[in-house]
Amino acid sequence: MTGDTIRDLHVAIVGAGIGGLALAMGLQNNGVPYTIYEAAPEYSTVGAGIGFGPNGDLALDMLQEGFRAEYEKVCVGHMPGKPQDIYYQGMLLEEGLGLNEPWCGNSAWGHPDYVRRGAHRNAVLQIMTSFIPIEKVRFGKCLTSIEQHLDKVVLNFADSDVAAASMLVGADGIKSTVRAHVLKPSYPSQVEPVYADSYCYRGVIPTSEAKEIFGDLTDMATMYLGDKRCCVTYLISKGDEFNFLLCVMDEKPWESGDVVSEKITHEAMMADFEGPGVDERFRRLLSKAMPVKWGFFHHQDTSTYYHDRVVLLGDSAHASLPFQAAGAGQGLEDSLILSNLLAKIYKTPDQGAALGPYIRATFSAYDSIRRPRAQRQLERAYEMSQMLYFQHPETGKDMTKVVSKLQKGWFEWVWFHDFDADIASSFWKMDEAMNV
Repeated sequence: MTGDTIRDLHVAIVGAGIGGLALAMGLQNNGVPYTIYEAAPEYSTVGAGIGFGPNGDLALDMLQEGFRAEYEKVCVGHMPGKPQDIYYQGMLLEEGLGLNEPWCGNSAWGHPDYVRRGAHRNAVLQIMTSFIPIEKVRFGKCLTSIEQHLDKVVLNFADSDVAAASMLVGADGIKSTVRAHVLKPSYPSQVEPVYADSYCYRGVIPTSEAKEIFGDLTDMATMYLGDKRCCVTYLISKGDEFNFLLCVMDEKPWESGDVVSEKITHEAMMADFEGPGVDERFRRLLSKAMPVKWGFFHHQDTSTYYHDRVVLLGDSAHASLPFQAAGAGQGLEDSLILSNLLAKIYKTPDQGAALGPYIRATFSAYDSIRRPRAQRQLERAYEMSQMLYFQHPETGKDMTKVVSKLQKGWFEWVWFHDFDADIASSFWKMDEAMNV
């Protein structure tokens, strides 16, 4: 960095996950200078299935118009011949799966304008990184501390390297170093994610193996509901692979400290799905999972997404449960709004103007647009988990009530959102803050 004017703008992005890469795509598309700092030695290849919903698909289209054509090559919905406007069909975890219940065949939720899409996370990351020049990424950079100055942010890394930027965007996930910097001074109790009283076992297997267990039920994304347990399944990898989560409601505190996963014995894992309330097919499926318990954590409260020149994005800002498949989409929305605001700064005619007031106005506008919507999503994701576990006070163990609630506008507000209006509103709020 050589100065603190508009022409000197340089954005540091910490984290090369979905959110960080999406922001980089938006900045790259608008010519805004940036550098990504990633702790890993290379782009991540781990992960399983991922889906964005119509809102996430649209956000990606607006961030990089070339994304959709590449995504279509790797994504999959339900099997051909099945309705593609269904998000999930609901079945039971108990013996018989509910196949003989009167509601069977009418227990799906979706929308006429919804198109089911999912892919392997690694395939999505490969597409995203194809739009980002490799020289914009610095690997092996584990952030240890942040220093804020009047004219810059200084990043200190574990290898003793130091970098400076006009601003820092923390896209470093649920166990975020940047989140601590933003919240600890005024909201220390909000820094750490909170255990959401449930965990899962997960796996990806060939679809042919899954068909041996569930037959044609593998053709559609399915949620199997049960008493304090549930199972989520869907196709990825163009239909060649079958992604599954077997989830358990937990009445005990998380015992693994700040680690979100815990290796356990195969016997302990299998014991979670023993008993007459579980169809034996789920035990066959569970036997194909690694004996690793993945805790579900979320950020129940976040009073602000920014502190001076540092701002949060994605899971570092609003980690949520996966049951609405909307967490990643919220990170994409963050990236869309923030990249448009930063592009507006960078294209300001007065290139010699002081950058500080623009950064404050940008982060204030971003926070006011994104934080309420992301907070609503994570609260609804938790509420949906209670329905799937048959613990919701309104729906209880009545499958027809659960399905009715999910069919009546539960998802429309998050799926079909006016991003043009959000961008326009964020610009207005930014200008208003600049004129105060």
